[in-house]
Amino acid sequence: MDISNQTEEENRTEAAEDVEELDLPRTQGAIEAILFAIGEPVTIEQLSMALSYDADTIRDVVRGMMEQYDEECRGIRIVEIENGYQMCTKNEFYDELSKIVNIPKKHMLTDVQLETLSIIAYKQPITRTEVEAIRGVSCVHAINKLVEYHLIEEVGRLDAIGKPILFGTTEDFLRGFGVKSTDDLPVITPDKIADFEQQAIEEASITLDT
Repeated sequence: MDISNQTEEENRTEAAEDVEELDLPRTQGAIEAILFAIGEPVTIEQLSMALSYDADTIRDVVRGMMEQYDEECRGIRIVEIENGYQMCTKNEFYDELSKIVNIPKKHMLTDVQLETLSIIAYKQPITRTEVEAIRGVSCVHAINKLVEYHLIEEVGRLDAIGKPILFGTTEDFLRGFGVKSTDDLPVITPDKIADFEQQAIEEASITLDT
């Protein structure tokens, strides 16, 4: 028998044995405990180390829990952010939760703030001047509000005169928009870009008339 084939067969056998030995209820409970206690994204590597199972096995268990939470009427859910997982409350229970604990109110983004956020999300890292060049109008107030809402943050400085601040989106942005990374953002069509430009022109006109 070929040595390479024998090794592959042994690896498959060992993997199958690992799956069979997995104590699923306890593993799920341990993952719940870790995610609940940490309160921020925990990587697969960290979970794998804590639970002494390989990363692929832990990833399968976590994704199974995510599906289970989504299908059942549970108050919590697990979200995937970048290469980590975090336990969060479900949005539909926000009103009930806000009556018990002091949580920040939901922020309703204006069209200007949403457009500014979209540009930063797709072009990050990006400076305020670059955002304004795209929109054609000042974005100082919008950017300040997005920073206040923890949707964007300073991610560095551009190596240029004045060292302008570079902005990027935050984990709160990913959680709020239900994506695990900026790679999962929908593609902006040329029509949408044209809408942004037209709205910027209208905004500039209103500002000049005021």
